[in-house]
Amino acid sequence: MKTYFDHEKLDVYQEAIAFCGWVGDLLNDIATKAAAKDQLDRASTSLPLNIAEGNGKFSAVDRARFLEIARGSALECAACLDVLAVRKFIGAERVVPAKEQLVRIVNMLMGMLKRFSGRAECLREDEGIYATEHEHEHE
Repeated sequence: MKTYFDHEKLDVYQEAIAFCGWVGDLLNDIATKAAAKDQLDRASTSLPLNIAEGNGKFSAVDRARFLEIARGSALECAACLDVLAVRKFIGAERVVPAKEQLVRIVNMLMGMLKRFSGRAECLREDEGIYATEHEHEHE
């Protein structure tokens, strides 16, 4: 497909568009009305839209803000998939490849954010920073 705009050349945008298409197929398969289904539709749509809008911004601060919103939308999509699976609207096996795709998208967005945002290191939590319930008893 011919590209007309700079954002269309971004791998992260192409991956987000592919995810958005997959979500459309998934939503067509879910006959029942569910809040998480509607939210997944909105969040998956927000993902490529914010990547495109952010890529069109001239200042690094503005660009980073939209990329952060896109990252949040990707994380929201992952949570929506969890909700749909736990409520048995979709099978858990269907969630796995979608979550792997979302991980790739988030990693690409983090790479971009490291270029445009001084706060990029604050956006990801290190593993093991949360104390277990047992550890709280000894404090």
